This record gives sequence, C-alpha cells and structure tokens, in this order.
Amino acid sequence: MSISSFLSSLLPVIHADSEEPTKEPEASKPAEEEEEEEPEDIHPTLREEVKQSAKIASITKHFEHCQEKVQSGQGFKGEDCVEEL
Repeated sequence: MSISSFLSSLLPVIHADSEEPTKEPEASKPAEEEEEEEPEDIHPTLREEVKQSAKIASITKHFEHCQEKVQSGQGFKGEDCVEEL
C-alpha cells in the first residue's frame, strides 16, 4: 500500500477539473441577519447630571484645575490627575 492510497482512504479525493455544482448560500435566513436596535447610551446623560450635582461641583473644579495645569506644562514631570479623578 502506497502513501497516496493510504491518505486517499482517509481523506476524500477532489480533482481540480471536476465539475461539481457549487452550493450558493441560502437566502432563506434574512430574518436572523436583521440588525437589532441597540439601546440608547445613557452615559452622556448621566455624566451631565453628575457634573451639575452640588456634591460633585467642588471635586470637578479641582480636577479641571489639575487638568489645565498639567496640559499647560506647569505640572510635575509625568504628572497626571488620576488621584483627582
């Protein structure tokens, strides 16, 4: 038994010049492919509500001051405002 006959007994043989009809994808599944509507992102709304909150106003002001200082180059080398966040 040769190697090619052994392999052909395990795997089906397909010839390049064979003319088998190709199967086209079925068009009966468009219902599954319909896009579902995503819920509205509430993050921006919550962020605005918190920003306007009296409890957060002083903390927000401190954070924004830190950000301005760092972005203008007046902060320490490698400084970020993670602690303030």
